[in-house]
Amino acid sequence: MTFIYSLNEIKNIAQQILAIPQLKKVILFNAEMGAGKTTLIKALTKELGVIDNSSSPTFSLVNEYHTENNQIIYHFDLYRLNSEIEAYDMGIDEYFYSGNWCFIEWPEKVPNLIPLDHASISISVLPNEMRQLTITN
Repeated sequence: MTFIYSLNEIKNIAQQILAIPQLKKVILFNAEMGAGKTTLIKALTKELGVIDNSSSPTFSLVNEYHTENNQIIYHFDLYRLNSEIEAYDMGIDEYFYSGNWCFIEWPEKVPNLIPLDHASISISVLPNEMRQLTITN
């Protein structure tokens, strides 16, 4: 499934993504830096009912958010990760197999730790500040 959108339409895109039947709860986000991965994740967390502000966990690797109905969402930014061993030592596999939402930026840093059962979102920057998003579930 592919969407073309502007950042003004991000809420609508988040709603459409979450409306995908049987959407996997582990979602990989693939895009170049500055393409809008974190912006989309913020919109997704808001649509899922997170009240607090969400932000990129660049320095902590993972942020935990709670929704209005007590769901937990994990947001990973693995850009600064040095190795898969470092991720494994922090217990990343426990997060990935928790049954909770896991939004993962820079998943290529841990290719051998990603669950087989996941969705993947790729974002490309287009002219005029538009984005193309492709999701496989």
